[in-house]
Amino acid sequence: MSNIVEEFNAYREKMNSRILEDNNKIIKRIFNLDTNAYMEGALPVKTKELLGLVASAVLRCDDCVRYHLETCYKEKITKDEVVEALGIATLVGGTIVIPHLRKAYEFWDALEANEM
Repeated sequence: MSNIVEEFNAYREKMNSRILEDNNKIIKRIFNLDTNAYMEGALPVKTKELLGLVASAVLRCDDCVRYHLETCYKEKITKDEVVEALGIATLVGGTIVIPHLRKAYEFWDALEANEM
């Protein structure tokens, strides 16, 4: 069985490099803004990542959900905390979020299986 975590990261890295090759000022600034927005500030990284996870699930962006799940995992956010955040996302987003919830659980399980 292929590893969805490795595949996701390899594709993301490859395509981000490709995008940044074009040296577009607007895109580079958006990438930089995204990176800086999730750094420690008035809100801790943990809170920001959970907020990003909820927003990504409500917006139904599976790539964004995966990115935030992996960062949550690396930040040692517990599965209970992630599940509670995903519950809020499902409540806010409605039943249309459920297919993305399934993918989120699959990805979290893969993260745990890899013991990054």
